[in-house]
Amino acid sequence: MTDDHVVADQSAVFAFLADPASHGGTAPVTRIDTHGAAVFLVGPDAYKVKRAVAFPFMDFSTLDKRREACTGEIAINRPNAPDLYLSALPVTEQDGRLTLGGAGTPVEWVVHMRRFDEGQTLDRVAARDGLGREVLSALARAIVEAHGRASLCPPGFDAVAALADVAADNAASFRAAPELFESTQAQALEAGTAAALAACTDLMRERTAGGDVRRCHGDLHLRNIALIEGRPVLFDAIEFNPELATCDVLYDLAFLIMDLWQRGLKGEANGVLNRYLWAQDHERHYRALKALPLFLSLRAAIRAKVGMAALVRLDGEARTRAAREVQDYFAAALGFLAPTPPVLLAVGGLSGTGKSRLAARAAPALGRAPGAVVLRSDVERKSLNGVAETERLPAAGYAPEQTAQVYDRVRQRIDMALKAGQAAVADAVHARPEERSAIRAVAETNGVPFLGLWLTAPLDLLRTRVARRKNDASDATPEVVTRQADYDLGPMDWIEVDVSEGADAALGEVERHLRAADSASEGHRSPQTSPV
Repeated sequence: MTDDHVVADQSAVFAFLADPASHGGTAPVTRIDTHGAAVFLVGPDAYKVKRAVAFPFMDFSTLDKRREACTGEIAINRPNAPDLYLSALPVTEQDGRLTLGGAGTPVEWVVHMRRFDEGQTLDRVAARDGLGREVLSALARAIVEAHGRASLCPPGFDAVAALADVAADNAASFRAAPELFESTQAQALEAGTAAALAACTDLMRERTAGGDVRRCHGDLHLRNIALIEGRPVLFDAIEFNPELATCDVLYDLAFLIMDLWQRGLKGEANGVLNRYLWAQDHERHYRALKALPLFLSLRAAIRAKVGMAALVRLDGEARTRAAREVQDYFAAALGFLAPTPPVLLAVGGLSGTGKSRLAARAAPALGRAPGAVVLRSDVERKSLNGVAETERLPAAGYAPEQTAQVYDRVRQRIDMALKAGQAAVADAVHARPEERSAIRAVAETNGVPFLGLWLTAPLDLLRTRVARRKNDASDATPEVVTRQADYDLGPMDWIEVDVSEGADAALGEVERHLRAADSASEGHRSPQTSPV
């Protein structure tokens, strides 16, 4: 990219907005620049100016286009962040003086926002404090709610053609920068993306007809989500190109998953995927996991392309670091498309053995990114009964026929995930021999490696662990554990793992068993990453 992408001089407006006097006081003004905007933070307010740039994917080349982008940004973001987005304001000129929102001739437009603590965007929260389970759960729910509010794509919208256009633009950008991307790798990414898109065409047509292609956020990464009053708020959705933001809801989610994964937050990436699937609670999203490698790859490629556009504003060590990051995103785009066979891990044991903790810790490294989908019987039971994850069920919710339904549901969704190419974890007690046989049969039907683990620990320890639980999907009590101890387990053909020291302490042993199971499966190679 060169300065040719900048089509107008906005320096006078930028100087005006950077001057504290323009805002009626002496409070300092902080300026933040991106490839598409300049943001001015002063007191309780934020003012965003669209840069006068013309990219193939973003055109703010005229004042009218920037005005439309500002009003569009308010409209598209208010549903997700009603307290942040205030209005679109003109910067006007009269008698040679600039005024914000005053009389005169508009010479620029700004998005007026209520300022929030910049330290609370999730990229900074993650780096500083990490992203705990409660934050990830709230984040997944916020995205599900946003997708539920999002309007359906217009009649005739071709989601496949839209992604093909994105892929073609990515490929052209990479071909134009041989100093950053080796030509054979650029060709490999272009060919791999085309093959993946062709393989998913029928699925995506089905998803469009089923209402899963919507006017989404479009730029859903950690820097565009903030913790405000303790809850995740989505902001800065794409306004300048509705076609870019009209996409499959899983493609929208894939940006966040990719961002987490690339930052090394692989457990968090896996957790967001699983909690989104649990909250959506529909089988069609498990089938759609077939398209996830394509979606992740495209999102990484877009970050590489956008990063290229920003290089022109950098020099020295900053440019070197940014170029390295661009190349890392490009390598990730290739890596997401690399074939990786799935595996099925089943975790059983009495309540309190730490099945869910072990499942969550093992899942991110199983199969392809972002790891295995986890089907937890406690979560599926609550969904089946239409109650919140932590709402306690009456005894009828645990009747034998209900339990049979829950286990059937777990196996069906795991079967869909495996057929889509995603690894899976079955997290349930699995006390009956027929339950253990049935989940093993799912792996055999799909021709994937299987590992069944039976977790054990002293009964008193299990009762103590269960008594300490809070805000969990499990309704088990110490009394339930006592009753479970009398179960007739029948012949135990799963590997027994002592978790007296906790589920985390057993991870090394699980890794060894999983590798042995994979090696014993003819026709399968080991996953590209360590199993746990």
